[in-house]
Amino acid sequence: MRRLAGLLVVPLLLLSTAACGDDKGSDSAQMKNGVPAISKGAKFGETPTLSKGQGEPPKELKVETLSEGTGPVLKKGDIAQVNYLGQVWDGKEPFDASFGKGKPFDVTIGAGMVIKGWDQGLEGRKVGSRVELVIPPALGYGEQGSGDKIKPNATLVFVVDIVKGTSVPASATGKEVAQDNKDLPKVGTNTDGKEVSVTVPKDTAEPAKLVSNYVLDGDGPAVKDSDSVVVKFNGKTWKDDKTFESTYATDTTVTWPMAELSVKGLKEGLLGKKVGSRILLVIPPDMAFGDKEQGTIPAKSTLVFSLDILAVM
Repeated sequence: MRRLAGLLVVPLLLLSTAACGDDKGSDSAQMKNGVPAISKGAKFGETPTLSKGQGEPPKELKVETLSEGTGPVLKKGDIAQVNYLGQVWDGKEPFDASFGKGKPFDVTIGAGMVIKGWDQGLEGRKVGSRVELVIPPALGYGEQGSGDKIKPNATLVFVVDIVKGTSVPASATGKEVAQDNKDLPKVGTNTDGKEVSVTVPKDTAEPAKLVSNYVLDGDGPAVKDSDSVVVKFNGKTWKDDKTFESTYATDTTVTWPMAELSVKGLKEGLLGKKVGSRILLVIPPDMAFGDKEQGTIPAKSTLVFSLDILAVM
């Protein structure tokens, strides 16, 4: 089973487009400032066409700003929405692209959720910029490669448009709400970004219906079905009071598109709640995974979450 945080995460580079072309014909590669030139679609927002790399590729990460935006500078922990096209250095066709698909790709800067060349190459760039990344194997897919389209030790070239950037706080910081129901779990109220405690009451019946209560009441906009919501959470099973996953522990966030959220109780529990809040969610089995085991989560489990709603995209 994939971790709950990653149930909806689509890996970068699905290799959904045509394979790289071979080196036949008289096509002559064009270079500009040491990176393959864009032969068509050079403006921000346009679908680019990349020339084939010429000569030996750079041994180190190379970042070329093709056009600089006027937005804020991306820093570690920010979430960037980008469009991209990827091509191997000695190829003539892209192996993957998000241009033209109607929805940018979300990437959390410096979180290790994409290849290292992306994390390092996008940090410090301004929103609204178009950049070209030339990524050596050590910062890409290394000796393993990826499928049959990215060979071992391949140098990768990306054109990336940084469409939007969202700064994400370390923690929810809303007003404390009394937790006076002794039959429900108690959630910690620390706002330092560190692990948040969740204590399940002993010898207490599991709720039969969904519980979605404020622990810290924020003042941001209400979560809508059309949003992608950025969260941190600590998830437990009620029966054994055992954590099955915590993004607090790894100091990472996860972004869930609400319209695609597959766990019914998570979706209904988040809708209408305000950004900046921490909520207690108790999800009965029929709104969680039902009679299906999910990794370390036993079948027919009631799930308990402390969940910080940090931002919406």
